[in-house]
Amino acid sequence: MSRNLRGLSARRDLTGSLYESIAGVSGNDDNSRNERLKDIAEEFMTGNAAVLSASSFYDFLRPAHTGKKVYMCDGTACLTSGRGEYVRRSLLERYREDEIGTMTCLGHCHSNNAILVNGETRLCGSEADPSAMSIGSNADMPVLLTPAGDVREYWSLAWKWADRTDDALKELEGSGLRGRGGAGFPFHVKVHSSRDAAADRKYIVCNGDEGDPGAFSDKWLLEERPHSVLFGMMMTGIITGADTGVVYIRGEYPLAVKRVRKAVTEIEEAGIATGTEGNLVTRFRFHVVEGSGAYICGEETSLLNSLEGLRPEVRTRPPFPAVYGLFGRPTVLSNVETFANIHYILEEGGAAWAAMGTEKSPGTKLVSLDGAFNRPGLLEVKMGTPLRTVIDVFGGGVRYPVKAFQVGGPLGGLVPASRIDDLTLDFESFAREGFLLGHAGIVSVPADFPVIKLLEHLFEFTSKESCGKCFPCRLGSARGYELLAGAVEKKQKIDRQLFDDLLETMQLGSLCALGGGLPLPVRNALHYFGEELSDYFTAKEA
Repeated sequence: MSRNLRGLSARRDLTGSLYESIAGVSGNDDNSRNERLKDIAEEFMTGNAAVLSASSFYDFLRPAHTGKKVYMCDGTACLTSGRGEYVRRSLLERYREDEIGTMTCLGHCHSNNAILVNGETRLCGSEADPSAMSIGSNADMPVLLTPAGDVREYWSLAWKWADRTDDALKELEGSGLRGRGGAGFPFHVKVHSSRDAAADRKYIVCNGDEGDPGAFSDKWLLEERPHSVLFGMMMTGIITGADTGVVYIRGEYPLAVKRVRKAVTEIEEAGIATGTEGNLVTRFRFHVVEGSGAYICGEETSLLNSLEGLRPEVRTRPPFPAVYGLFGRPTVLSNVETFANIHYILEEGGAAWAAMGTEKSPGTKLVSLDGAFNRPGLLEVKMGTPLRTVIDVFGGGVRYPVKAFQVGGPLGGLVPASRIDDLTLDFESFAREGFLLGHAGIVSVPADFPVIKLLEHLFEFTSKESCGKCFPCRLGSARGYELLAGAVEKKQKIDRQLFDDLLETMQLGSLCALGGGLPLPVRNALHYFGEELSDYFTAKEA
């Protein structure tokens, strides 16, 4: 069924696409909304049910979205810092309860007091400008923090490599670049697979749907270094034979959408990536898509379904996107930070980039520090940097006692403060010690914040954001949240064996990392904070 719908959607490609047609319908709950959706279904020769199903999936398109005048963050960093409650109290002085909406994360975890009003991110309260954050690096020549400079000069590198695609691919392979979205998959493998796949069309898709509470590195790159991201996409396209790059940016980042669209206009006006016939460089074109509020669209196959106007549920794999991606064509899909490294790799050489990290985790990594740090903000650090150095030297330590750091978003590991000396910032160190580097956003858990409340929050988050495609995630997250909420509110003890079985089912049976990844921080909490949690669980069976 989805393949048939995908084929119908592909007829229009990305111009006047099914998704953007659906996204253009407001969240009104009157008959006009439903009639417009029916018209869209007829226009694209698909069923009403498919269009209504897709429309109802997104937070921003639901009727309940109507009437909201302001949005606040309900992410982990705002919760643990206590700032979320402060923001809510402040908003209730000006707005009714039903006028206040929530968003997964606004990407201002360094300030913990940002709100969205009239499509603009603003400050709640009298604190300093949330855009004024600490920026630092321990790299001799920062890769990602260095401004692009003159547009024509920066993009001139594209012409130098346009006719040397084999050599360009060798540089990417020699760099050892691994995906920066969390999984750490070797980037050149995706590029090779897509290049070798036979097809009439190929695509490059940049996953800018960064939704992990605690991470704002992609947001910063899209806003401050959009040319670096776009360059990496285009060069990947030239190497693989793709002529179209799609930047999918979450709707919670309105400034990022604006800045990337401006950058696309700049390179078109400069005669670069115009989508016109001629040089490989000029034949490439960009399309910027604004998301409609769905954390799961950060999962690559869900994102592809979203772009196609389908209900953005996770696809089963194989086939993988590099072979069967957007509209069923070979697609290299990677995250913002991954693409942003490619200009440096081609300018300075893959070996130079790799030398800044470790053998298995080469290069640098952007790290997001939340508002608990004395110097909250964004760091670019060489892979292999001790976690202690990141926290105490670059971050300036924390402003209050902290018992744990959640690294890598809501599905990342929960690192107790006692273990930070055992870790270096790289994929292998975190995996070896039973944690996850992921996106490398760091959220601090204060010493007086109950771990049971954190676990309740993580299950609630997963339950809310699950696409519903697989039972282990959809039902497991809801059942886990029920158990934890009962323990918190009614002092009902949770059967530890039942809870462990639930975690195992989610880990082994979920189709993607949302349900499959949640057990990691939960098990970390049970292991390192077992004494604190003992009042909420029955004794574990021998």
